[in-house]
Amino acid sequence: MAHSVLFDQNQLYTAGNQPDGLEFYQTQYADPSAPGVGAQGSADEFYTSSYGTAMPIVERSWLAAFGTGGFPNEPPLMEELGINFQHIKSKTLAVLNPFKPLDTEIYDDSDMAGPLLFILVLGTFLLLSGKSQFGYIYGVGLMGTLGIWTILNLMSQSGIEVMRTASILGYCLLPIVFLGGIGLTVDLKTAQLGVLAAALPIAWCTYSSATMFVTVLSMSEQRLLVAYPVCLFYSSFALLTVF
Repeated sequence: MAHSVLFDQNQLYTAGNQPDGLEFYQTQYADPSAPGVGAQGSADEFYTSSYGTAMPIVERSWLAAFGTGGFPNEPPLMEELGINFQHIKSKTLAVLNPFKPLDTEIYDDSDMAGPLLFILVLGTFLLLSGKSQFGYIYGVGLMGTLGIWTILNLMSQSGIEVMRTASILGYCLLPIVFLGGIGLTVDLKTAQLGVLAAALPIAWCTYSSATMFVTVLSMSEQRLLVAYPVCLFYSSFALLTVF
């Protein structure tokens, strides 16, 4: 015989014509590998993935990490890190001009990017002046922030978070940073006006931070009580900068 009994063509075709209980239906999905199917836009903007679906082409470069071009609807990297340059600019300008009416909305967040930057710049200025004070700066800043935070919560009814306290104190440190920059060109210890030059930044920092705390906590009648511990806080930084 030319064909085996098990693979007889006549039997195979006969069995294929018999109903076997399997029914097939037409799907409403087209071929996903076809151009323009399952995605909007031109065919050059999409590629076929290993699963057979059309995916948008993602620009793979180091510039995509700082924008929204990495993935669809992805926020910028700075926003994911909680760094808002507009808030940093607004708070810095509020410190530079303490007599301007404050916008309390910019102090609703606990932004620490600006304070950390100011502390780093101050420590760098002191290091270039021959004084390595990074440990004292962070130690005084930490203990002073905790102390002022405790005093403000005991004095006010609404209270304030420790990170917001650190943010306000850190931004108002900017005049002391200017004093550290002056110390690069002038020896503040030997200059006759060294101590007097430190008095202006201390008063500037104290007035700015006390105004912010009083505005945020609605403690206008306790301005002097708020200004006293804050003045001691910034006086410590001024002593580290001068001596």
